Amino acid sequence: MNISTLLIAIAIISLSSCANGQIINKNSMEHKYTNELIHESSPYLLQHAHNPVNWHAWSKETLDQAKKENKPILVSIGYSSCHWCHVMEHQSFEDSTIAAIMNAHFICIKVDREEHPDVDQIYMNAVQLMTGSGGWPLNCFALPDGRPFFGGTYFPKDRWEAVLRQVANLYEYQYPKVLSYAENIENGIKESEQVVKTTDDSDFNDANLDQILSNWVNHLDDEEGGPDRMPKFPLPNNYKFLMYYAHREQDQIIDNHIKLTLDKMANGGIYDQLGGGFARYSTDREWKVPHFEKMLYDNAQLVSLYSEAYKNYRKPEYKQIVIETLEFIKREMTNNKGLFYSALDADSDGEEGKFYVWKKEKIKNILGIGAPLFEDYYQMNKTGYWEHDNYILMRNPNIEQVAKNHGLNIKEVESNISKYKELLMTERDKRIRPGLDDKSLISWNAMMITAYCDAFAALGDEDYKQAAITAMDFILQHMTKDDESLYHTYKEGDAKINAYLDDYAFMLDALTHLYEIGSGDKYLYRAVELTDFSIDKFYDKESGMFFFTSSDDEVLVTRKTEIFDNVIPASNSTMARNLFKLSHYFNKEEYLSISKQMLHNTKDKFKQYGSSMSNWGILMMDFIGPNYEVVISGNKAETFLHKMQTKYLPNVIWASSKAKNRKITLLENRYAENKTHIYVCINQACQLPVESPDEALKIIIKN
Repeated sequence: MNISTLLIAIAIISLSSCANGQIINKNSMEHKYTNELIHESSPYLLQHAHNPVNWHAWSKETLDQAKKENKPILVSIGYSSCHWCHVMEHQSFEDSTIAAIMNAHFICIKVDREEHPDVDQIYMNAVQLMTGSGGWPLNCFALPDGRPFFGGTYFPKDRWEAVLRQVANLYEYQYPKVLSYAENIENGIKESEQVVKTTDDSDFNDANLDQILSNWVNHLDDEEGGPDRMPKFPLPNNYKFLMYYAHREQDQIIDNHIKLTLDKMANGGIYDQLGGGFARYSTDREWKVPHFEKMLYDNAQLVSLYSEAYKNYRKPEYKQIVIETLEFIKREMTNNKGLFYSALDADSDGEEGKFYVWKKEKIKNILGIGAPLFEDYYQMNKTGYWEHDNYILMRNPNIEQVAKNHGLNIKEVESNISKYKELLMTERDKRIRPGLDDKSLISWNAMMITAYCDAFAALGDEDYKQAAITAMDFILQHMTKDDESLYHTYKEGDAKINAYLDDYAFMLDALTHLYEIGSGDKYLYRAVELTDFSIDKFYDKESGMFFFTSSDDEVLVTRKTEIFDNVIPASNSTMARNLFKLSHYFNKEEYLSISKQMLHNTKDKFKQYGSSMSNWGILMMDFIGPNYEVVISGNKAETFLHKMQTKYLPNVIWASSKAKNRKITLLENRYAENKTHIYVCINQACQLPVESPDEALKIIIKN
């Protein structure tokens, strides 16, 4: 049975979802309906705990129930800040008539994609194979053993009802066709995950690297920045690659595109001009109208990107973006343990973006005679107009003209705007706030720890370093199992779910960053322990890549291998970069060999996929070189380290110590009593030591 046959059989299907409901009387005084999700901690699952749908959480027990009752499964996947997830819930999952159909014919499972990215990957892959696209809410019909046979994303209520009836009928009366289709999808998922282990062991070269840009550069928007398509996602890793490449090649055209993009995002509606922090993406070309949800992973990566950009270009606007975004993270996304929350909803008071937009009348009432300056500064004119008399604040790129318009100098303008922002933030805080997803994921927390490290390196604020240490120490103490493996998620004292490859990959990156900024050797030693654990539990010798799930976890359809960089760099590309770096610290040939093999396995995809290989591209530049190890040993090591790290040096691995250190290979035999020496090395072959950061910088820059 092929895809077109099933599409004809279910002619009115476009995209799909899943639900089921029953009344539980114990909460009847407060809610008419309560289902099993009431026992979960995920904010997304709890949002559905009072649907008239008998939702189950993802578990072996639920799958066993489906097998016992011989019912198909409806797997509905989303996340707490997903706007269309809320829409479908309101239209369909809160409707008792729709719920009755679901409950009668399906075992329905709600999945928080952030808690179970492993489950999301399988069903997203299936839906993409079936429809050519994907998104959330993601909804899949599956056999009782979990194998998908049809799926989609959002359904309006009337179409959803028809889908439910027709799929139920198909399962009951044409089961052989359903089984055949499930087998075809299963094979498609397995084939899509195949990575061929190449026997090529040659060195990488500039020709390999240049392939990544051959098609990519034709799809950059040179007027508004970013990609030449909509919606526009920030994709920070793309710009970290492009900035490294432009620096390496002295490519002014790419450099100009990077600055254009960073400026446009910083001035646009995608950035919260009052409170700091970025929304998930822009719906238009101009970075004006965002999808207003704020994700931790976006803001973590953008802090890192703007920190690096500030070091490279020295634009004060980039420094301000870092400061304001971290103020937002501290104010709204950090719990009392120092961990970071996952997301803020796009909606508040039932409307998307209501928390963030402004009417002119409101601005005038609050700011009085200051309103014209504020409106000019934030383009509350046809540029910033959105809908229903609401304006999205977009910083005017020509502040000189704004100052001239109001008879002020730039310093006076910025001083006034700072006061106005405080007044408006006080007023905004009175509004109904967007929903908060207050669970903490290791992978996203690790990205935020890395962001704090990058911000500390760029700006030198000790509070940033301490925030990174506090979060990491909590994870190491409270999200680590007895066997030293990790849990994936934490909320209110409860750590649960085995960690995935991305958790380990981003933890390794964060631990290494903490060491590199001078936080202590213990973080680097822990990175090695987790690396060895990852190789033991996730590495596939047959393909030379890492599976997304541990060998200790049950397999659903197949073990996925994540290789393409997206809004978050792929777990495999991140792991390969970690292995490259750690191999230099401890002279571990196995780490370097695995990293090189992984890059060889993926380099043939550079030309076709371009921007989806950006993190691999960074690794290739590291392999091609020149790549330096800067080793600083002596009582002034910390001072020298911080001075050098304020420079943009993307091709440097940092090692430092105030005392003798024989455990880290790079530091062996580098200590001299009462002196601080800086060694500039390539593959652990070091030049004669120098005694000042400026001398060391001259060596790097000269080469």
